[in-house]
Amino acid sequence: MKFTNETKVGILAILTVFIFIVGYNFLKGNDVFSDEDAFYAKYDRVYGLSVSKPVLINGYPIGRVSKLTLLPNGQILAQLKIHSGHAIPQNTVARLENTDLFSGKAIVLLLGNSSQFAKDGDTLSTNTQKTVIEQVEPIQQKTTQIISRLDSILTSVNGTINPEFQRNFERSFASIARTLETLEGTAKKVDGLVGTQSVKIGTILRNLESISSNFKNNNDKISSIITNIDKVSEDVAKADIAQTITQTNKTLVNLQSLLDKVNTGQGSLGLLVNDKQLYTNLTHATDNLDKLMIDLKANPKRYVNFSVFGSGKKAKK
Repeated sequence: MKFTNETKVGILAILTVFIFIVGYNFLKGNDVFSDEDAFYAKYDRVYGLSVSKPVLINGYPIGRVSKLTLLPNGQILAQLKIHSGHAIPQNTVARLENTDLFSGKAIVLLLGNSSQFAKDGDTLSTNTQKTVIEQVEPIQQKTTQIISRLDSILTSVNGTINPEFQRNFERSFASIARTLETLEGTAKKVDGLVGTQSVKIGTILRNLESISSNFKNNNDKISSIITNIDKVSEDVAKADIAQTITQTNKTLVNLQSLLDKVNTGQGSLGLLVNDKQLYTNLTHATDNLDKLMIDLKANPKRYVNFSVFGSGKKAKK
């Protein structure tokens, strides 16, 4: 069978239109030759997302974005075409994630654990991953605020630091440097002193070690002494202190009674203490004895007459 030129042109035109339709639908994200299910997802913003962007599960493409529609409330409705061979649980989340460091986007399905599966035309839950710029923006704002505050602080400090303050500040640093040098010299002297006195220090340490050893060796004796002290303390504590105090109080009462009798003139001692005439006679006798002693010293021959070698005249027989 021969085809006329007109038939050939017609067939070519039909093929051209068919290819055009298929290509147009492919560019729109529609696959004419495959069986696909349509799911929907709503997002507040879709920066970087466009038609024909992939739909992934763990990095594996299972579909594509076939359509984006702006809703009256400002949200964007994305139509997802998923190959019918993939079962999607109802609690699956369609997460809008970054595919590169800039503005590339893709929809990643985070499969849920529900036993019920989404059907063609269902709307999935969504969330959006922030871009790098969105993540850095709060840090940038805080950094700007910190830099602004630092600039204000530096301006204030610069205004308060006058030349006199700067000179004092430099002098303070110089004084600190001299102090550090002095400390360094002191440390060297101490180090030298320790080096020269190392023998004495060793001797002292040996003596301390010897003392410690003696304490250790005489531990039993020391314990015995402490035990004896405890025993003496216990004996003192057990002594009848109350009875001793009672006897002492009785003795003091008797002594007070005796003193009262002496003061009132009772008894021999009381009469002797309280007799004024006796006191006067004793005073006169003392005065007379004193005068006698004075006269005895002045005129001893008046009272004593003897010779050391005997008398000059011989006694008659």
